[in-house]
Amino acid sequence: ISIGDYVLTNGAIAAAVVVDAIARLVPGVLGDGDSARDETFSSGTLEYPQYTRPHEFRGWSVPAILLSGNHRAIQEWRLTQARQKTQERRPDLLKGS
Repeated sequence: ISIGDYVLTNGAIAAAVVVDAIARLVPGVLGDGDSARDETFSSGTLEYPQYTRPHEFRGWSVPAILLSGNHRAIQEWRLTQARQKTQERRPDLLKGS
């Protein structure tokens, strides 16, 4: 099993990562059942950008589409952003799609 391209000091750390990865799939472990389904790698792409309050912070603004309340448009934005982020950072993940 590979947990990434890095070196750890011992196997206990790797074991903890594996236990956490498995435990989060158990119903009730995560606060929202959809969380495991909607995260990075679950759809073959990296996750879309996440935003929180306030709407503007240190010159960074939440994209207007996310404040619109239009769920379909928000979903399309998330898919587009996830694909763009994956293309920029991990294009190898898109080769099979």
